[in-house]
Amino acid sequence: MRRLFAAETSEYFLLLGATVFLVAFGLVMVLSSSSIQSGADGGDFFARASRQGLFALIGLPIMLILARLPVRFWRRWSWAAIVGSVFLQLLVYVPGLRYGNGYNTNWIRIGPVTAQPSEFIKLALVVWFATILARKQDLLRDWKHVAIPIIPVAVVAIGLVLGGGDLGTAMILFTIVLAAYFFAAVRLRIIAVFLLGAALVAYSLSQIRSSRVDRIQVWLQGCTNPDDALTSCYQTLQGWYSLAHGGVFGSGLGNSIVKWSWLPAADNDFIFAVIGDELGLVGAIVVLLLFVLLAFAFVRIIRMQRDMFPRVVVGGVMVWVIGQAFVNIAVVLGLLPVLGVPLPLVSAGGTALIGTMAAIGIVLSFARHHPDAADTGLREAPAR
Repeated sequence: MRRLFAAETSEYFLLLGATVFLVAFGLVMVLSSSSIQSGADGGDFFARASRQGLFALIGLPIMLILARLPVRFWRRWSWAAIVGSVFLQLLVYVPGLRYGNGYNTNWIRIGPVTAQPSEFIKLALVVWFATILARKQDLLRDWKHVAIPIIPVAVVAIGLVLGGGDLGTAMILFTIVLAAYFFAAVRLRIIAVFLLGAALVAYSLSQIRSSRVDRIQVWLQGCTNPDDALTSCYQTLQGWYSLAHGGVFGSGLGNSIVKWSWLPAADNDFIFAVIGDELGLVGAIVVLLLFVLLAFAFVRIIRMQRDMFPRVVVGGVMVWVIGQAFVNIAVVLGLLPVLGVPLPLVSAGGTALIGTMAAIGIVLSFARHHPDAADTGLREAPAR
């Protein structure tokens, strides 16, 4: 155990501590928010919480094992990771494996086990982007080297996720692309061109499905139309009621009213509403501060890096985790339309939890030793 946790930097323990605390807090909130629905589904009030606890027990050793792997491992297996993750995402189009709720069919089901392959695409893209950009770091002033092969691979990966109807995850994947370019010091005007093109595509996609159009329209109206209270605005309004009911100090752990089948996805996409209900404004602020602490740890690790590869990986994971947390909380507060994005490390969801912990494990492998140490092996390969 001493060798397992051995590290030279305070950033390692800061990130590890914040992550473990958020996971433990998430287990408590998943138990509280899912108990009633679990009992209604099958009579076992602890079913969903037990499953989430099992995934946490799987994710923790994975995170610690990945934290011990050398940097050259990630660069060597980045291509295999991206190919494997895209293959898994293709499985959501296989009849008999595809699983979803009618709007979002981005899961696969094999027997009693369900998984969301797009979570592994996030992880693979972060490492693969860093590998390509590090090899081309002397050529990134040319937009052709910036675009190829990253843009075609990103389009394929994001397109496969959008094909499953998961606009929220597709948005997170796009922010990972932008983060990779930003931390690789690509010219801002090149990033702006890609951003403009993606915005036009996103607008077009938002108009394809009537459900997306309805969500955007009611969001722009602020859910002020009474006719939408039981349809497009129902989930948002129930989230607001939860936050209002909690007040400053909350109704008490386990005392939320909306989890009694009033709030859809109470243990997942809208778990922050249950936190606000049971722990109040104080509890909600504590959660926000924990993610600020997590962001602070990421920034400290980025600043200690001397080479592009770890800097891009850490930056990509930071934007993924913190950006997704921002989107989830903004949706609950009504600042964004409902997108179906879970709160990282807190919401129920085994694939999301393991994928996020694995990504943090990779970041921990860069934070374990200071880059100035002689044996870090962080020197970049020459561009080809």
